[in-house]
Amino acid sequence: MNYSCPMSFKQIDSNVSRLTSFLVASLVLAYLFYGAVFILYIVAFDFIMRLFVKKDSSPLHMIALGVKELFGIKDKFVDSGAKRLAAYFGLIFVFMLIVANYFDIYSITLSIAVVFLLCSLLDVFFNFCVGCQIYHIIKKFYPSFMS
Repeated sequence: MNYSCPMSFKQIDSNVSRLTSFLVASLVLAYLFYGAVFILYIVAFDFIMRLFVKKDSSPLHMIALGVKELFGIKDKFVDSGAKRLAAYFGLIFVFMLIVANYFDIYSITLSIAVVFLLCSLLDVFFNFCVGCQIYHIIKKFYPSFMS
C-alpha cells in the first residue's frame, strides 16, 4: 500500500491509525457482545472529533498515541487523505449501525458490523486499508478529490 509520493502532501503515522482502528474494532465488538448502543455513540463522537474538530482531541487517538509511546513503536508515515476518507467511511458505518439498532433490525446490524469489522481488522492486522484503496482509485479519476 505504500505509494511513492503522497496524494494530499500531508502525512500521518500509520501505526497510530492502525492502533486507533484496533480500538474502534474492539468497541464495535463490545457493542455486539453487550448490545449497549451508547458504545456506538462513543465511537461516533470519536470519529466526529477526529474529522471535524481536531484529531488530537479524539479520545481514541490519544489512547493510540499513548500505546505507541508505551511500546516504543516507530513512526511510519502515509498519506493522510487516504486515512481521512477511511475515517469518513467509518463514521458512515457507525451511523448505519446506530440507525439499524434504533429500528431493532438485528440481521442488518450484524451485517453492517461484520463488514465494518472486516475493514478495520484488515487494516489492523494486514496493513490493508480498504478506504485508502478506494481513495487512490478516486484520485486517479479526480485528482483534486479531498485536496
